[in-house]
Amino acid sequence: MIFGYVPSRRLGRSLGVNNLPEKLCSYSCVYCQIGRTKHLTIERREFYKPEEIRKAVENALKEKVDYITFVPNGEPTLDINLGRSAEMLKDFGRVAIISNSSLIWREDVRQDLNVFDLVSLKLDTTNERLWRRINRPHRDLKLDKILEGMLEFSGNYGGTLITETMLLDGFEYDFESIANFLKELKPDKAYISIPIRPPAEKWVKPAKPYVVMKAYEVFSKYVKVDLLTDYEDLNFGFSGDAKRDLLSITSVHPLREEAVLEILKKDKADFSVVEELLEEGKLEIKEFGGKRFYVRKFC
Repeated sequence: MIFGYVPSRRLGRSLGVNNLPEKLCSYSCVYCQIGRTKHLTIERREFYKPEEIRKAVENALKEKVDYITFVPNGEPTLDINLGRSAEMLKDFGRVAIISNSSLIWREDVRQDLNVFDLVSLKLDTTNERLWRRINRPHRDLKLDKILEGMLEFSGNYGGTLITETMLLDGFEYDFESIANFLKELKPDKAYISIPIRPPAEKWVKPAKPYVVMKAYEVFSKYVKVDLLTDYEDLNFGFSGDAKRDLLSITSVHPLREEAVLEILKKDKADFSVVEELLEEGKLEIKEFGGKRFYVRKFC
């Protein structure tokens, strides 16, 4: 339920809240670092009691963080208790959420998002056909309704709003269309990213540097832009229980081998912990971009 601290490229030092017990999502993005979505859904329902989440955060929060961030192994707005849970965590600091935007057309979701100090919304494309190819949404979702919901939310939200656009090789993007939407949305910052961890589909590759820079050039005409093209640092939090730390973090965040070794060092554990988790089938190794990653294996 709680993981980290995690060094976030967008949010600084972040304590992660995984408010979903398994991978449940409204999308099955081809680049998802958690893998394909086995339970594609848009039904909001209860998973954990807000009191459970508050208690877990209270027990885990040993040092000051920049944000307590809802970033589960799926879409966090599927949690019908999301707003209440976020409200109950405000005693501990600023609360953030990273969402794929898919349910923002719902008024109750917009109300829940308004509780957060920072909201990150996905905006990979404004083109319906491309959206279906890349994000592979639930069949009942409509991109035009999502875009309308994003604009309605932005017009009433008083916190920090950021967006993220993931760029892949082999797709044709209309950067002017995305930029014009960003101009209307008015985020505090628009991030452009590329896959840096093993994606759901093996054929996925990061967009070429000249494509990334073209997007940066076009977006910058209307909004403040930043690039997410490098790895985060290795300053992960630890609990003293290496097995727990590795499983909780890798359930939402594949770890480079260097990060795994750093966590083992902090937890005063040796590599046999990793070997045991690999033998038990709880972790698996994936290669991407010339690096080795350890990923939580879900049945």
